[in-house]
Amino acid sequence: MNDAGAGAVEGKGGAVLWWPRRRSVVLDVCLAVVSALECVLMAPSFAATVGLPVAPVAVAAVLGGSVLVLRRRWPIAVVLVAVALLPAQMGLLLVVVGLYTLTVTDVPRRVIALLTAMLSFGGCLVLYLAVLEEQSRVEQPLPTWFALLIVLTFGVVHVVAPVLVGMYVRARRRLVESLRERADGLERELSLLAERAEERAEWARREERTRIARDMHDVVAHRVSLMVVHSAAIQAVAPKDPEKAARNAALVGEMGRQALTELRTMLGVLRTDDRPEAERPDPALRLAEIASARTAAPAEEDRDGPRLAGLADLVGQSRQTGMAVDFQEEGERRCYTAPVERTVYRVVQEALTNVHKHAGGATTLVRLARREEEVAVLVQNDPPPGAEDGPGASLPSGGNGLLGMRERVTALGGGFVSGPTDRGGFRVSAVIPDREEAA
Repeated sequence: MNDAGAGAVEGKGGAVLWWPRRRSVVLDVCLAVVSALECVLMAPSFAATVGLPVAPVAVAAVLGGSVLVLRRRWPIAVVLVAVALLPAQMGLLLVVVGLYTLTVTDVPRRVIALLTAMLSFGGCLVLYLAVLEEQSRVEQPLPTWFALLIVLTFGVVHVVAPVLVGMYVRARRRLVESLRERADGLERELSLLAERAEERAEWARREERTRIARDMHDVVAHRVSLMVVHSAAIQAVAPKDPEKAARNAALVGEMGRQALTELRTMLGVLRTDDRPEAERPDPALRLAEIASARTAAPAEEDRDGPRLAGLADLVGQSRQTGMAVDFQEEGERRCYTAPVERTVYRVVQEALTNVHKHAGGATTLVRLARREEEVAVLVQNDPPPGAEDGPGASLPSGGNGLLGMRERVTALGGGFVSGPTDRGGFRVSAVIPDREEAA
């Protein structure tokens, strides 16, 4: 089993073989040299005790002490060599460093406990036998209990101390790794949240652009269509009735001023932020501010928007151009939520604009039905009459009117139907539920 730095590949981040850093190589080599010197110094005493030549014992001692250089690669083998050297009373540094390295690795705890018990028991036994031999040579030996206390103290302390230090270092490393992993996870989560915030901001910008484009289309198409129709009427009646032409010209000017006022209101949100880039708010923060502003102050926006009460004036503007418009209302007058009334107004406005564009002079029916939980509207025109002499009003079509009406109605959970009638005219109808959550 290896510790955290074992198994490293040479050349990656300064790692060499199983050492994580080059300085780790120097440290382990120095420890192995010191351990080998310690064992060599104890070799003559052991050789004299067992009656062996000093040279072979010294060579074995050097090899045993040098095993410490492998502590990061094979810590269990290092501890087993230390157990084997216990009878020779060699390898104190081998025991301390080997146990420490074994404890800080991912070796199972039962293996650490077994090897620690073996070293403790073997060390105490060897030390006790050495104390007995030494006591036999003196005239006044120490009390037996005192000798046992010394043996147990030294035999346990020099084994337990490195194990406790290793456990502390192991726990600290795991804590640091856990904190690092948590920090990496938080960083990834924050990055993901930032991406999602940017996506939501982009979605909000697209929705806002779509809404502004839809409102601009309603205002410009309707007002400009009426202005073009009135201009054509002015050209037709100017030679015959200058007074009527003047009234129509005044009406065109008033419509132009109304269109400009509504356009200024909508274009105000499109002003470019001319602040320095360093002072501009974060996109995610700006998105939150826009959302909170739209939530906190819907009343002012709703109050300024068109309502059902303005349908009569809207129909009157079309009548002033010469269009025959029949306006019918059903049901008791009641107030609906602002988005519902505003959507109904825009549907009627766009439908009348389409009549001006494609069926000039056609008889048109506008029917508004007020119900308890919903409001329905129908705009239906007959086929346009035959072409008449005189200047006409040629109005282009962008193809976005019906699409915008459908988007407005379906966004509130309503139903929208449009299409030609059997008589050759065109019909637009919508039913919109009045729900508080739509506000």
